[in-house]
Amino acid sequence: MTRPHVPPGILDAAHARARAREAHDWPEADRLKRLIEDGGWRVVDRGVDFALAPAAPPDVVEGGHVRYGSSGSVPSRLDDAAVGVASVVIVANDRPEEVERALSALREHGPDGTQLVVVADGPSGEQATALEALDAVDPGAPGIVTEVIWTSQRLGQAAALNAGIRRAEAAIVIVLDPAAHPTGDIVTPLVEALSDETVAVAGPWGLRARNRAEADLGHLEPASGDVDAIAGGCLAFRRVDFAERGPLDERFRDPAWLDAWWSLVLREPRGAEPPRRAVALTGLPVIRHESAAAVGRPDAARPAKRNFYRLLDRFRGRDDLLSGPR
Repeated sequence: MTRPHVPPGILDAAHARARAREAHDWPEADRLKRLIEDGGWRVVDRGVDFALAPAAPPDVVEGGHVRYGSSGSVPSRLDDAAVGVASVVIVANDRPEEVERALSALREHGPDGTQLVVVADGPSGEQATALEALDAVDPGAPGIVTEVIWTSQRLGQAAALNAGIRRAEAAIVIVLDPAAHPTGDIVTPLVEALSDETVAVAGPWGLRARNRAEADLGHLEPASGDVDAIAGGCLAFRRVDFAERGPLDERFRDPAWLDAWWSLVLREPRGAEPPRRAVALTGLPVIRHESAAAVGRPDAARPAKRNFYRLLDRFRGRDDLLSGPR
């Protein structure tokens, strides 16, 4: 196997970091580690020695597609002028029938100016075959365009969403789980909800903490109206907020708790301003099937536990963002 070439500047920084660690100069060691990581590499400590490896798999060209090794490799439209009504981002991996059902519903009911972005995140063979066919033709109704983004391996939920959102053309982004089945136009009501500048995030399924005590971040219950967070089955926000407050933390490889974390990031106040709102719209024409993304229990699977602790690390004690009773 060919070893990847390490740029001289990265190698010099790694040796300097090793010397700083030996001298117990931890601030300098941390600074150099960040420099290495910003350069696209990761350092693995092995006692007094170290190893360097690329931080992400390389991009590859396969079957006429560029398959991206990281979300950051995907060309970004975030600085482009907004075009269209909304960009709907769907992560496709192992359930081709759900993806096709969601896309068909969006093409049937979505307004002109809707962009559909499908992220083929290390898809199963069956899913890849379906997406190859989708990529080969323009399946959109008039005014609806579709783009497929391919990854070279499975990146995980947050990284896949970051990849798709980087391709968003419109001012409003809607993240849709493929198991959430629109039965009518969900785009227009969500765009209208975000025309209110006090609203940071909107969707059909709201979550509200049982009370404002820190421990009850782990008890987010279904609610409507003004809520604390929006469940990830269908979640809408502004593209500019993603550019300013994102990207999503890519350690969330599993979707559990990512929706709550991102909702609170979007709502978090800047300076002296009050927190912005999360609004759960009643009557939105969408069916939530059992496999749609949902907040898990902190004592469920190990990835969900890790994600829950990431939520706590960021928002521990932030009862100003919770609307339940004290």
